[in-house]
Amino acid sequence: MKRMIGIVLTVLVSVSLCAQSTKKIRELEKQHAALQKQISDSESLLQSTKQDVKSQLDNLAVLSGQITDRKQYIETIEKDVQVIQEEISRLKTELNTLERELAEKKKKYEKSVMYMYKNKSVQEKLMFIFSADNLSQMYRRMRYVREYADYQRRQGKEVQRKQYQVSEKQKSLLASRNAKENMLKQGEAEKLKLEAQEKERKALLSALQKKQWEIQHEIKEKRRSANRLNAEIDRLIEMEIEAARKRKEAEARRKAEAERKQKEAQKETLAENKKAAAPESKVEVYKTDNEDRRLSDVFEKNKGKLPMPITGAYAIVGHYGKYQVKGLRNVRLDNKGIDIKGKEGAQARVIFDGEVSAIFQYNGLANVLVRHGSYISVYCNLSSVLVKKGSVLKTKDVIGQVHTDATGNTVLHFQLRKETAKLNPELWLIR
Repeated sequence: MKRMIGIVLTVLVSVSLCAQSTKKIRELEKQHAALQKQISDSESLLQSTKQDVKSQLDNLAVLSGQITDRKQYIETIEKDVQVIQEEISRLKTELNTLERELAEKKKKYEKSVMYMYKNKSVQEKLMFIFSADNLSQMYRRMRYVREYADYQRRQGKEVQRKQYQVSEKQKSLLASRNAKENMLKQGEAEKLKLEAQEKERKALLSALQKKQWEIQHEIKEKRRSANRLNAEIDRLIEMEIEAARKRKEAEARRKAEAERKQKEAQKETLAENKKAAAPESKVEVYKTDNEDRRLSDVFEKNKGKLPMPITGAYAIVGHYGKYQVKGLRNVRLDNKGIDIKGKEGAQARVIFDGEVSAIFQYNGLANVLVRHGSYISVYCNLSSVLVKKGSVLKTKDVIGQVHTDATGNTVLHFQLRKETAKLNPELWLIR
């Protein structure tokens, strides 16, 4: 019985290893499909054929984002091909080992079969048993005949088990080779698309280089507008921090007062009244502070895993920080957040659990601040808002509609702060 259990467990382990290998390939293929869909979706955002500077700059940003995404996708494919090649090498080694073991098992089984064939008759077995010199020897011979028959059956099962393992390993090896070939084909197709996009970007840059003055004027206007928007965001965040500081001071005072009253109550009242003497505010003293701390800690643990703050297809068309637009002379941008282009009708959604701390209007559009403990996320350029100040939101709850301008661009400006410190949202969002 124990031997049978051992054989079954070995077969199950073999099946499990095969399943793990197949699962790894399926996961890689699933990741590739998701990346490919994202790139394909973002290609539909490059629609404007207008020749004005603003539209061309927007198209350049979308195209640059797509090229970056496609390069990363090609790098991912190359890394995954290497992973699968290592898997193929491992499977080959294991297959060779299994085939050697199978050959050895077959040899042993053949020997046992030949022996049993030569001594196959019942009469021969009985003669062997009854020709014993005494009862003790007869018993040993009987046991030998029985155990040899068991041994032969075990050898047969071992051969079957090894054949099954070899077959499963061959299937895994074939699946890995097919996956590798498919990924290599994908990689080549993506490289051809990348070449076409780089040619398109080069042509767009050539057209823009002839409009240097217009570009500078457009960038200057954007910077002036962004500075006013950031000043208002900074002001509201400072107000939120000041309000949080005052709440904390008030809570500290309530705590001190509660402790003082509790000590007086302990001196003046009996044990039955001590619980009643403890004011409810003592429980509330820690509530907001602890909740903020807990929310901040959980938020930090989700760095790199937070969802994109826009629904549907998207492309990042404006990156965080100061940077030179590649290919354009003296075109330098300074972004306090990121700009995300989506399709018309796209909605802004909250990236994490939090509470709406402010809503304000700027240039006829709405902007929303959501507090996540010490962190604050900012959603700008909304044509309509579905929340109000004090609304408690859950991750991915819709905040409002992203505005689509006269040229057909639907762009969400998104910022992330830790109190007054500005953070790079791209490091926190999942791509």
